[in-house]
Amino acid sequence: MKRNKWGFSLVELVIVVVIIGVIAAIAVPRISRGAKGAYDSSVRGSLAALRNAIDMYAAEHGGAFPGADGDQDTLADQLTKKTDKSGNVGTTAGVHIYGPYLRKGIPPLEVGPNRGATGVEMVNTGPAVDETKTTSGWVYNYTTGDLIANTDDEDEAGNKYDTY
Repeated sequence: MKRNKWGFSLVELVIVVVIIGVIAAIAVPRISRGAKGAYDSSVRGSLAALRNAIDMYAAEHGGAFPGADGDQDTLADQLTKKTDKSGNVGTTAGVHIYGPYLRKGIPPLEVGPNRGATGVEMVNTGPAVDETKTTSGWVYNYTTGDLIANTDDEDEAGNKYDTY
């Protein structure tokens, strides 16, 4: 009498586990590099949006940079609300005709120890990274309009984010 064989042998199971292990060893590093690349792109995108907003503000306000008084709140208001030619924030029709330059406010920094921080460290020299300012995702020189990410971490290519 012939017996029907149901199930898998131990050898077949071991072969399947080895194949899954090889696939995982190939796929996991690729996936993690993809995530790191996404963070790099996010920082580049945020910097581009912020720098474009600063440049547009300066172009429409006679070369004056937003936040020229050194106050982070003034910078945020001038980039996210309507202003007049002098940079005063308001809603008067026909007077406050410039901006807003950012729709959703200051974007968060997506990398480094200050990840998630939307604050801006206002400086009049530099700018230089100061990771002890844990609420500051960005460092902005309000006299020159220069802006950098507030981290000295590196991207997947070995470039520091503050050099973007």
